[in-house]
Amino acid sequence: MPLTDWLLARSHWSTPVRSGVPLNRQLFDDIRDAILAGHLTGGTRLPPTRELARDLGIARNTVLYAYERLTDEGYTQTHGGSGTYVGYTAPDPALVASMVNVGQLGHPMLANDQARLSQRARELLANVGASDLQAGAFVPGIPDVGQFPRSVWQRLITKVWKTANAEQLGYGSRHGHPPLKRALAEYLTLARGVDCSPEQIIVTQGSHQAIDLCARLLADPGDQVWVEDPCYWGARSIFRAAGLKMDSLPVDQHGIQLPTSAGEPPRLIFVTPSHQYPSGVVMSLPRRRLLTELAQRHRAWIIEDDYDSEFRYQGVPLPSLQGLDPHHNTIYVGSFSKVLYPGLRLAFLIVPPELVDAFSVAQSELHRGGQLSVQAALAEFIADGHYAAHVRKMRKIYGERQVLLTKELQQQLGEEIDIVGTDTGLHLTVKLRQANDHLVSRCALAHGIVARPLSSYFACQQNTQNGLVLGYGGVSNEEIAPSVGKLAHAIQLVRSSS
Repeated sequence: MPLTDWLLARSHWSTPVRSGVPLNRQLFDDIRDAILAGHLTGGTRLPPTRELARDLGIARNTVLYAYERLTDEGYTQTHGGSGTYVGYTAPDPALVASMVNVGQLGHPMLANDQARLSQRARELLANVGASDLQAGAFVPGIPDVGQFPRSVWQRLITKVWKTANAEQLGYGSRHGHPPLKRALAEYLTLARGVDCSPEQIIVTQGSHQAIDLCARLLADPGDQVWVEDPCYWGARSIFRAAGLKMDSLPVDQHGIQLPTSAGEPPRLIFVTPSHQYPSGVVMSLPRRRLLTELAQRHRAWIIEDDYDSEFRYQGVPLPSLQGLDPHHNTIYVGSFSKVLYPGLRLAFLIVPPELVDAFSVAQSELHRGGQLSVQAALAEFIADGHYAAHVRKMRKIYGERQVLLTKELQQQLGEEIDIVGTDTGLHLTVKLRQANDHLVSRCALAHGIVARPLSSYFACQQNTQNGLVLGYGGVSNEEIAPSVGKLAHAIQLVRSSS
């Protein structure tokens, strides 16, 4: 079929109007599609530009643009003054046939797209923990971003941009922005009892990237990693994707239960000692000391995720495990997502001095640096005292919300639940006495409430507990009572249908 007839057969060229798409781009797209689909074969001469413009009722410059772009991208060729011809772009059929035969011998064609994924990818997708909903009642781990001091932050960002040099607009150093590392080291020494120098801090884009660096640099596929059970789904996904074998150790009221008998030694031990996620347990001092001794005996690295330790409502915040470890086998992971806002995507590692060079080079090699202007603003935000002030303000707000949520849960669901994990963090763990947590979670979601099932955080069936993980950081005081009401209704619906 001649090109003109083929184009006129397409409805939009009878009345060539499509909002937002210029006519010259429409014409280029359609002729390219005709070539790729085989409607225009190699060697076919395209109509002269004047002729095609007249037949389609468009300007000749529109056709000229389309033809020139087709030639620039290799779809057509021009031969002196003889016109424009479709190029021979299709692969040699004989070569394609031979390649298919080779593929059938060595790697048979797979049944579907899912089967073409790697085994690691299939395992990752089969154990997804991330939710599409990241706001509202009761999404865990989400702070109240409306309380963030935007005017102060905007002023600091503007100040940084006014004085930004070439280095700040580039990738930056392998370690992160030096002023940020200095401010962090000073703050963490006082607030979290961390033992570090600024040089030991490696800035990353989120805690997931920080944990992934540990998994890649400190363990090989097939190595053993001890994790808490229940455990943060993100850590499990990272270790699974790295090809590590996970030994899930149960958590009691003192924290992770460490093996007393001989077994396969771990290469990594992942813990959340200041506020175990999701159970809410705070690891006791004797358990912390035992953990550091076992790590030394096994020559293992401890990964301490200190994700929301700033928010402790009873007593003073417990110091970090890293600062307690006499053998310096603990790698500290911190993040700004819970204190400031998740979209900031800045976190950091504190590594022993002997690992600094390896981690800084690997961070640059695998992920590059960047966000220097944001890091510079954050450095001033911390150094000027805004960070500590914001923590104090939010600790008071979240403490009030935790009390309100606990009160409403007891009033509306007192006989249905047991509440744990009220001392620290941005979530409560509610154990259900009867209703199935997965059914309650699905029913609550239908009513606009996110209540993650506690049982989904467990790897070992014998350890599994039935309950819900309820975040209150991003829920206003006024929303708490009606949201608990919807959750109570969901639990009643599940109980009545069982």
